[in-house]
Amino acid sequence: MTISPAVQPVALIDGLNTVADRYDLILCDVWGVLHNGVVAFPAAGDALSRFRAGGGRVVLVSNAPRPGSAVAAQLDGFGVPRAAYDAIVTSGDLTRRAVEERLDKVVHHMGPPRDLPLFEGLDARFGTIAQAEYVVCSGFDHEDEGDDSVEQSMPRLEEMRARDLWMVCANPDLVVERGDTIIPCAGALALAYEKIGGRVFYCGKPHRPIYEHALALAAKLAGREAIPAVRVLAVGDAIRTDIAGADGAGLDSLLVARGIHAQELGLHGGALVSQHVQDWVARQTVRPHAVTDSLVWAA
Repeated sequence: MTISPAVQPVALIDGLNTVADRYDLILCDVWGVLHNGVVAFPAAGDALSRFRAGGGRVVLVSNAPRPGSAVAAQLDGFGVPRAAYDAIVTSGDLTRRAVEERLDKVVHHMGPPRDLPLFEGLDARFGTIAQAEYVVCSGFDHEDEGDDSVEQSMPRLEEMRARDLWMVCANPDLVVERGDTIIPCAGALALAYEKIGGRVFYCGKPHRPIYEHALALAAKLAGREAIPAVRVLAVGDAIRTDIAGADGAGLDSLLVARGIHAQELGLHGGALVSQHVQDWVARQTVRPHAVTDSLVWAA
């Protein structure tokens, strides 16, 4: 599905309205598209609401290491309208499934206390690395206190590796944007664990299971057996997760530039410049079908 930029430059679009009639379903990222961890982007919520008002379906697909219900509550707090989406699927939902299948085993949780809703209602048995039979990694334990360095976590990862513990990564993102700051996520820890020989199961984007789950849910909500891949658009702000995931699932994709790649795309200095975007996209291992500054209905 990768197209040589010499054959077809990636399209730059001003608003979702220019392509909306091509799709029945949007699988939309949350963090970086609907909000930046500090404030919501009202125009993005409006764009998705308009798409739904025209008969389309929207399923939010997030690498949040929390259940979809917890993400919905967060979006309510940001003021994102419920009219903007039909359902939410998170890597946390898939992680809960993995835990539920292993309630007879001891789990070691690597992540901040705010991610504990991941285990709510499950009779999970927690233990130390020495006691555990597998690990659920949702992030850094004390990232709000500056404990967000992979290097600082290496002794712990090495201890896990010495016991050959299987890791469930509840958030495959390497980094996320919080306000104007880029912070590392659980995916960075999982990648470091893999590099030292650790076994990792990724519950979210760009891996296929979360797309299969989201597509099945969308079809059920629409009362259809399936929604053809050609009628599905994946929207997100990350090449490695959102765009690569869409590519692997055979879906069209729209990259929101004003997210984690904003600096690389020169957006801190002004508007999108077509040639700069084309050059940047040409250097990537996967290509979006289109790029937009931010998710809006019409410019």
